[in-house]
Amino acid sequence: MARPNPNEVTKVGVIGTGVIGGAWALHYLRMGMEVVAFDPGPNSKEKLLAMVENIWPTIEKLGLREGASKQNLRFVDSLEALASQVEVIQESTPERMDAKRSLFADLDRIVPADVVIISSTSGFAMTDMAVDLEAQPERFVVGHPFNPPYLVPFCEVCGGEKTSQDVVDWTAEFYEFTEKQVAKMDKELPGFIGNRLQEALWREALHMVANNECSVEDIDKAIAYGPGLRWAIMGHCLTFHLGGGQGGMGHLLDHFEDSLEEPWTRLKAPKLTQQLKDDMVEGCLTQANGASIDELVQERDDCLIRIMQTLKEYREEKGIKR
Repeated sequence: MARPNPNEVTKVGVIGTGVIGGAWALHYLRMGMEVVAFDPGPNSKEKLLAMVENIWPTIEKLGLREGASKQNLRFVDSLEALASQVEVIQESTPERMDAKRSLFADLDRIVPADVVIISSTSGFAMTDMAVDLEAQPERFVVGHPFNPPYLVPFCEVCGGEKTSQDVVDWTAEFYEFTEKQVAKMDKELPGFIGNRLQEALWREALHMVANNECSVEDIDKAIAYGPGLRWAIMGHCLTFHLGGGQGGMGHLLDHFEDSLEEPWTRLKAPKLTQQLKDDMVEGCLTQANGASIDELVQERDDCLIRIMQTLKEYREEKGIKR
């Protein structure tokens, strides 16, 4: 079986149907694809069917692609049965290294050579998970989502030492075809991108609580009503790019270079070399895609107003007082 183009996939295998795997199944069903699921856990079929029923109204609100239906989901009772019916596999089994290595070795042996096998792991490197692969290790790749995958559009793609670049590119294009925003990593990194950023913020929050510096409630307020609103629009780096005024990221880095050494956080700052400065400036300009600072500020402000209005309307409607 020849590997289909990323935008022509119609049959997806889902291995592991818990919180993440079940959410992936919903996402692919919404995309109008057939989903073949396998999970040897007790009552896994009943649990997934219940999850699909409960969440399908949300899936409909998101909008269905042509052919999308709950009826496109079916279970099989073996890896062999799944392997023979699908064009790509999304693995979402528990985070146990020994179990993933064993599973991948089985998949390497029984899955047709052109089928890309993607792991939803939240922290393991593909190089470490693929140590026992002998046949086609080049088609194993990480595709780490943010929960729930049927709703949150971000996904990180990262290959291992033996993963081919073609497979990394194919996986990124496949996710983009299913309406994901994809970060295609250049190197393996424990925790990938999003989890490392979350972990830095989480670690700092724990320090504040442990030292009686503020309350848990104030920490969450600081994010939800502060930078979190802006991050929903243009991320951390481009937001700081605006913080430099008309001089952008370059001015901000020059202006705040010394403050990087201030003990504001419990994390050690990297050396702010000229190369790092240049990379940050270039990255922001690439994101801006020709938009001026004034145009980006207008975009940010317009989106912020809409987000805040939506939050206000929702909380008033639901009687939420926070």
